[in-house]
Amino acid sequence: MSFPSSIDDLDAAFVSFGYVPERSLTVAVHLAIQMGRPLFVEGEPGVGKTEIAKVLAAMSGGELIRLQCYEGLDASHALYEWDYARQMLAIRLLEAQGGDVEVKDIMSEEYLIARPLLKAIRRSSEGLPTVLLIDELDRADEEFEAYLLELLSEFQITIPEIGTIRASIPPVVVITSNRTREIHDAVKRRCIYHWIDYPNVEREIEILHKKAPDTSESLTVELAEAMRKLRELDLFKPPGVAETIDWANALKVLGEVELSADVIDATLGVIVKYEEDIETVRRNGLDAIV
Repeated sequence: MSFPSSIDDLDAAFVSFGYVPERSLTVAVHLAIQMGRPLFVEGEPGVGKTEIAKVLAAMSGGELIRLQCYEGLDASHALYEWDYARQMLAIRLLEAQGGDVEVKDIMSEEYLIARPLLKAIRRSSEGLPTVLLIDELDRADEEFEAYLLELLSEFQITIPEIGTIRASIPPVVVITSNRTREIHDAVKRRCIYHWIDYPNVEREIEILHKKAPDTSESLTVELAEAMRKLRELDLFKPPGVAETIDWANALKVLGEVELSADVIDATLGVIVKYEEDIETVRRNGLDAIV
């Protein structure tokens, strides 16, 4: 899989694909790629964690394989499961032909249904460029992390009935977490770690230039400054960069060219998603945000 060989070139490639990274993030991504290690990214929702994997896939021309984590996620949904319907059909065909049915006849790769983790390993074992995104790992149960250890250490998956399937070229692995719970040290030790914080005003302006280029310079600055002030409030869920971009696009739809207390009040639902937070913003004064 081909990526820029220097940090400066990698940084420029990120920007060319519309992602404005901090230097420390570019260094972490560079190290993960060059060392063949997974990248573990934590941060608040909406700060651009998932987007990293999407950009890396586009940058390399590889396929993005995404495993969205959730409570109750298990191996059959993440790694593989057996195609029981085809196995039963194979058994009946063998019986109809008068042959003896052996375990090896129906327990082969032919009867496997590959889920995201196995798909990524298979593609990489064929030398195909692959980016594996394990998104929001903190949403999965702690027990699920044990399934990842072999993959993160050796880039392989062991299937008891078949054996070990190993990637000849390690896929680029990006793991994200919103830190709703702590991820086990055994997972983190296998990764290059990076924390993504909310951007400062200058970087948020750069991001808006890339993601909402039709927004005027004056409104772009107003939005970035307003977001800084909103994040300083005691909100349950401060708005992320994704909400800043949504806000810019919403104002474009409404034909608004500058922020005012009335405009902010009318569009609060674009950037703040909890009633308590909306009341907090109003209580602190909409004029103070302008």
